[in-house]
Amino acid sequence: MGKLRVVFMGTPDFAVPTLEKLLAAKHDIVAVVTQPDRPKGRGQRLAASPVKEFATRQGLTVLQPEKIKDPAFIDRMIQIRPDVIVVVAFGQFLPKGLLDLPPLGCINVHASLLPQYRGAAPIHWAIINGETKTGVTIMQMDIGMDTGDMILKAETPIGPDETTGELHDRLKWMGAELLVRSLELLVAGNAPRIPQDNGAASYAPLLTRDIEQVDWYRSAINVHNLVRGLNPWPGAYTMHGGKTLKVWRTRIIDGHARSVSPGTVVDVCHDGIVVATGQGLIQLTEVQPESKKRMQACEYARGYSLCAGDILG
Repeated sequence: MGKLRVVFMGTPDFAVPTLEKLLAAKHDIVAVVTQPDRPKGRGQRLAASPVKEFATRQGLTVLQPEKIKDPAFIDRMIQIRPDVIVVVAFGQFLPKGLLDLPPLGCINVHASLLPQYRGAAPIHWAIINGETKTGVTIMQMDIGMDTGDMILKAETPIGPDETTGELHDRLKWMGAELLVRSLELLVAGNAPRIPQDNGAASYAPLLTRDIEQVDWYRSAINVHNLVRGLNPWPGAYTMHGGKTLKVWRTRIIDGHARSVSPGTVVDVCHDGIVVATGQGLIQLTEVQPESKKRMQACEYARGYSLCAGDILG
């Protein structure tokens, strides 16, 4: 495979395996572009992105423009003369001047089977919506939001209890391997370019605070999917005793409670807290009280005097 001059653009942990695989494939990483350091944690100290941390350890040149539309940054890219720009969860839209710059274009790793789940949170929404399969798509970028021609796809099943975090950790390696294969095809001049069916498109917008609160009037399977879809970030929550209670793990329970309102605790046992929903029962197995660490739901019930008949939400 020919050695390419690659500019890599990425920010979170999801992007790191792709950069790692590009290095292993002996490409020349001429620059790594990532978001500026941001305040993080209780102390709000400036923290580098996972991509910057990895790139720095590898001795790579790291650029952190506030805005990649800045003419000075575009000029820098022109001087660097990349053959291709690889983009993985970078966090800013690329302007047309940048998209048109490299001879092989700008190539994106997207964590869904496009045209499904275009947008910022494809893994979260696939699980929240109860999808049973997903995958990664390597795409030739254009000025739209995840609308470019597709090069390669890889599909994988979603387990019935799999969380966003678990699926994320599988897809980031799938995407990395698929990207390297796609570059091989591009260099050989026989990479597919498959237009997306815009009529079949769906969207995965940024998560908002209102999606995080459990609606007990929904079905048990809807609640279960929400909880695992928001694990490990930002987390689903309900209310108990006037305080927030994060819900991290749940299990669908056979049967249903009669004559109780959704959100009613119908049983507390060593396996967890059983709650009535709008359709069916669900068992909370791992929760987190406000300002405390995660714990088994049965421990929470003992420590916070939760018992059958209590109402959550």
